[in-house]
Amino acid sequence: MDKKFNFQELQAIVATLRGENGCPWDKSQTHESLKLYTLEEAYEVNQAVTDLTKTGDCANLKEELGDLLFQVLLQSQVAEDNGEFAIEDVIDGIARKMIHRHPHVFAGRHYDSVEQQQADWEDICLAASETVHNAVTHG
Repeated sequence: MDKKFNFQELQAIVATLRGENGCPWDKSQTHESLKLYTLEEAYEVNQAVTDLTKTGDCANLKEELGDLLFQVLLQSQVAEDNGEFAIEDVIDGIARKMIHRHPHVFAGRHYDSVEQQQADWEDICLAASETVHNAVTHG
């Protein structure tokens, strides 16, 4: 097959797998049932990076990143099927987080050193986690 699939086509494949005439296994998956697969794929990406460093061959890393991406899409499709959120919400959330965590790139903040930037990044992350904690405990 010479065709290269894009993100939207992969998303449609995942939706089809969980759709009315889809795969019984995919249709039966839940957030909970997918946890182990997601963790396994993350470990396989980690091993593929180690292998790439040793061999210079990136084919396995490409495959394992695809498997991990599939887990993200499948979890997102489960969420969409449950009326919780969609992949677009995941994308929006991570884009906003990266913009917020990189004010030196997106907001004109200047750092005199990598250490200063790292310290600010840690402060930004800590403030965000405290905001989430307060929303959960006082919300």
